[in-house]
Amino acid sequence: MNRLIDKLAILLLCMMSLAMSDSFIEPVIVVITAVTASAAAQLLTGKAEASIIIVACSLACGVFPLFLCMIPLMLYDALWEKKWWLVLPAAAVLINIGDMKILQIAMTAAAIAVTVIIYLRVSGLEQTVTKLTLLRDEIAGKNRQLGEQNLRLAQAQDNEIHLATLKERNRIAREIHDNVGHMLTRSLLQSGALIVINKDEQLREPLESLKATLDSAMTSIRESVHDLHDDSIDLKKVIEDSIKTVDSRFTVTLDCDVSEYMAGNVKLCMIGVIKEGLSNAVKHSAGDKISIIVREHPAFYQLMLEDNGSCSEIKESGIGLKNMHDRVEALKGRISFTPSAEGFKIFVSIPKQ
Repeated sequence: MNRLIDKLAILLLCMMSLAMSDSFIEPVIVVITAVTASAAAQLLTGKAEASIIIVACSLACGVFPLFLCMIPLMLYDALWEKKWWLVLPAAAVLINIGDMKILQIAMTAAAIAVTVIIYLRVSGLEQTVTKLTLLRDEIAGKNRQLGEQNLRLAQAQDNEIHLATLKERNRIAREIHDNVGHMLTRSLLQSGALIVINKDEQLREPLESLKATLDSAMTSIRESVHDLHDDSIDLKKVIEDSIKTVDSRFTVTLDCDVSEYMAGNVKLCMIGVIKEGLSNAVKHSAGDKISIIVREHPAFYQLMLEDNGSCSEIKESGIGLKNMHDRVEALKGRISFTPSAEGFKIFVSIPKQ
């Protein structure tokens, strides 16, 4: 749009020079021809055809001296082509310069100067806009990188808090088990001994009530300790730690997508199967890749462990496979072992309770 406005201003200067001509028809033809050529040159910017059009108009000055009045317009297009010398053929008009009025020549020279000034102003403005656009894009990129970095830092902080919480739960569970649990166990034994040696029938019922209370408290504490311990198991973290122990010849990929509300016994089952599966792969697989996928669905949990080592049969006598089968069966789940030329696959499905 800026280029079009500048051309209109230059065209007005050119027409002021043409208005000094004695003829009427010839200036109209020159204006129409020059405007058409300029529009075509702008449309074909960057192509060879644009340069040809500008050179042709410049050469026309040698035949029609009046065309020199429109050279500022063609010069503007040549400057945008970065080929200002395309208008040099217009110098051929010097042969017939006497056919033009001195004022026309002066107006044309002034228009050429104004054209150069306008071009320098607009091109400088466009360069500034380009630099500002690049700067804006660079800032936007930096802001995006900063946002991603802040997100990673926030996630890392959340993970640290989560791990600290799990460690604290483990510590509390251990303290309760080691201290309160042992004291309650001792109290239960003492109350049981008192019931045995007691000879007073009036004390029998209170002692049995005391033992029942202590027994109930022990059961409640045991359940609480188990709940704390189960919650403190970070399934993904334990799997990742197990992967770190795998032989370096294997490339292990993990895709774990489960909620934090998975029951502790299910977590322990998954961990046991994965550890046994990784151990078997290291011992027996000739492959170099292991894939572990853990998924949570609305009604069940799913585990798939697969390596790319060729396997034609399964030795059912292996205690490792039996242990995995027993773990899953205890939770009313299903486990399958699939050997093939492409590898060995373990598939587990455990229903939600």
